[in-house]
Amino acid sequence: MLKTSGTVANPSAPASTERPTPTVSVVIPLHNEAATLLELYARVRSTMESLENSWELVLVNDGSTDSTPQLLDQLFDKDPRIVVVHLRKNYGQTPALMAGFDHAQGEFVVAMDGDLQHAPEQIPDFLEKIQEGYDLVSGWRVQRSDALLTRTLPSRIANWLMSKVSGVKLHDFGTTFKAYRREVLSDLRLYGELHRFVPALSALNGARIVEIPIKDMGRNSGKSHYGLSRTFRVMFDLLTVGFLMRYMTRPLHFFGKLFLVCTLLSSLIGCFLLARKFLVGIHIFEVHGPLMLFGAVLLLAGVQFLAIGLLGEILVRVYFESQNKKIYDVRRICRAKYWIKGHEDASQLNFLRAEDDGRQTGS
Repeated sequence: MLKTSGTVANPSAPASTERPTPTVSVVIPLHNEAATLLELYARVRSTMESLENSWELVLVNDGSTDSTPQLLDQLFDKDPRIVVVHLRKNYGQTPALMAGFDHAQGEFVVAMDGDLQHAPEQIPDFLEKIQEGYDLVSGWRVQRSDALLTRTLPSRIANWLMSKVSGVKLHDFGTTFKAYRREVLSDLRLYGELHRFVPALSALNGARIVEIPIKDMGRNSGKSHYGLSRTFRVMFDLLTVGFLMRYMTRPLHFFGKLFLVCTLLSSLIGCFLLARKFLVGIHIFEVHGPLMLFGAVLLLAGVQFLAIGLLGEILVRVYFESQNKKIYDVRRICRAKYWIKGHEDASQLNFLRAEDDGRQTGS
C-alpha cells in the first residue's frame, strides 16, 4: 500500500507530466558510504549531464548503520532523477545489486561501487561500447591498488579459474563496474555471491561481451568489506557456476560420471581383493579390512556431500523462481512520479514522494 504526498515547490511552474523513462540507469549499492556519497553523487551527476541521454541514479542502501540513509533521502529531495531503495538489513552486494537492477528503468544499466574505487567519469566509455552493439561491457582493473598477497594474487588466480570454467575470456570477473543492455538483466537471477559471475551467466543466453580497461582508484576512506576469506567463497561459487553452465538441464550427465568412476574404482578394488583371496589365500578382512572400510566411507561421504550441495543450488532456484520470491526485502522506495518537461532543478518541479509501508518489493 503506497502512501503518497505531494508539495508544489513553485506554484507558477508549468503543469507536471509523467516522469519520462530514462535511457541510462546508474545502479550503485551502498553500505556505510556516507564519507564518499556526496562526492560520488556530484561526479556521477556531472558525468551524466555531459551526455545527451536521459538518466536516473538508483542508489541502494544495503542496511547502512551510519548516516548514509539520511544523506540518501536528502539527495532524493534535491534531485528527482535519484531513486533510493532502502533494504531492511545488510543483505550483501549480490542482493543489493539485484534490488538495483529490479528497480532500474533504463534501457542501459551501468553498475558500479559506491566507495569511489571506480571513476564515474569512465561511464561514457562503457556506453560507447554498448552503442557498438555489445550486450555487456565489463571493466578490467589492469593495475590493482589492493595488497598483493591477500587480494591481488588470489583475485588473479580466481579470475583465471573463472575464465577456464566458464569459457568467457575476461581478465577481471570481480569488478562491479559493468554496463548492460536491459534484455541481459531481464531474465537474470542472482543468488549467494554470484554477481561476479554475471558475464558467465549472461553468456549462457548468447550475450555479446567485451572488456575495457578501467582505473582502480583505491579507497580514500573507510575500509574494504572484503578479505582473504572471500577467495574461498569464490571457489564454491565457481563450482556452482561450472555445474549450472554445463549440467543445469542434464544433471544426470554429471552425477553419472561420478557413478561410473566410483563403480570402476569399486570393481578394481573388488577384483584385487578377490585375487588376493583366491590366488594368494589371505584373509582380506584381516589384512585389508580397515583401509578398505576407511576409503569406502570417505569416498561415499565426499560424493554425498557434493551431490547434496549441487542439488541444493537447484532447489534454491526452484523455491525462489516458482513463487516469484525476491532475495531481498525493501523497506521503502523513493521515486519521483511527476516531471516538468524542460526543467531538471528540483526547485522548479512538482513531484510526488512515494513511500512504501514496508511490505512492497516493487516500485
